[in-house]
Amino acid sequence: MPPNEPRRALSGYRLMWLMVMFDLPVMTAPERKAAMGFRKHLLDLGFEMTQFSVYLRFCSSHKQIQTLCKRIERGLPSGGRVNVLEFTDKQYERTRSYRGQAFAAPKTAEQFSLF
Repeated sequence: MPPNEPRRALSGYRLMWLMVMFDLPVMTAPERKAAMGFRKHLLDLGFEMTQFSVYLRFCSSHKQIQTLCKRIERGLPSGGRVNVLEFTDKQYERTRSYRGQAFAAPKTAEQFSLF
């Protein structure tokens, strides 16, 4: 850390999540190939599939989110609709997730190792 820069504590209001949701056309072989290519692009960027067309990634800063959004834009297919949503870790904590009728706690970010 540069000298004279204040230390910032890890906070659930600074730590972020990025969610990508999309509906892509898959009627023709080229459309299916483009949709699969976009899914692969998201996986290569470190996203995890939470539902078939919903991908999620934990981010440590807003700057990281900006970088990821630019990379997502570079991989957008020509058709369909893609939405990107960013929200804080505190907001993600309140997620209610169900498997059938059973409650399933949302996945948490892996613990940081600080030394």
